[in-house]
Amino acid sequence: MTRHLRDIDDLTGDEIKAILHLAGHRNPPKILEGCGVALVFEKPSLRTRNSTEMAVVQLGGHPVSLQANEVGLGARETPEDVARTLERYHRAICARVFEHEKLERMAAVSSVPIVNLLSDQSHPLQALADLLTIDHHFGGLDGKVVAYIGDANNVSRSLALACARVGMPFRFGCPPGYGPTDAELDLIASLGGATSVHDRATEAADGADVVYTDVWASMGKEDEADARRRAFEGFTIDASVMEAAAPTGIFLHCLPAHRGEEVAADVIDGTRSLVWQQAENRMHTARAAIAFLVELSG
Repeated sequence: MTRHLRDIDDLTGDEIKAILHLAGHRNPPKILEGCGVALVFEKPSLRTRNSTEMAVVQLGGHPVSLQANEVGLGARETPEDVARTLERYHRAICARVFEHEKLERMAAVSSVPIVNLLSDQSHPLQALADLLTIDHHFGGLDGKVVAYIGDANNVSRSLALACARVGMPFRFGCPPGYGPTDAELDLIASLGGATSVHDRATEAADGADVVYTDVWASMGKEDEADARRRAFEGFTIDASVMEAAAPTGIFLHCLPAHRGEEVAADVIDGTRSLVWQQAENRMHTARAAIAFLVELSG
């Protein structure tokens, strides 16, 4: 049976932990030797392209990166036809898209794993990298409280689901109108997640082990940037927010970052910030996730 990673809840808690364990193997078996992996990019990328290409190389495979104008996903060709074509050449298809529906349509017909490199709904490989960073720093995940402060977007959704899967409490700190939907909260609860929603940054961060944020205007929402700056006033992660966290609390950001907006420079560049380890872990968890899915899919 072909296994896909459309969002993090495609994996069980035990499977997430197995992938994190695999990510610690820095000399993995070359299970992709002689094989290709297609990497389809509708959105620009720095960390995602570099981390995923290197992950495939480390597994002995050959990454083939395809830009939006080369594929025309959903315009020049249907997502189904793209998947049916690429599966004839590659052991896996990874895609960074705007509409999550395209990934679902590809997965519905593909005989090789479809891996979500980011969609408007979810970012599962980022969530795996986040958990790996937390696990390595604290020596475990049990009982660690994650406070995500900012726009409740694809990054926070996947991270909240990942935390639910492995039993970590999760808090949203968002201004009114920018928090998680009731449907998202219901889904998190259905996975056993302990979740709360707060409208003040310091309240969400109170005693948290991890303080996490992302840009206020994600790709595709740049025209809302000015309105969002006004709405998110008071949600910058600065020294006062980090002081509210646990004394051993760390700061994470999926990057790119806008210093002086969602995070103060002295926080992201400070001693409690693990953003560069977090960025490196994108490669280790991509490698582990692809290997895991390929092996399960046969």
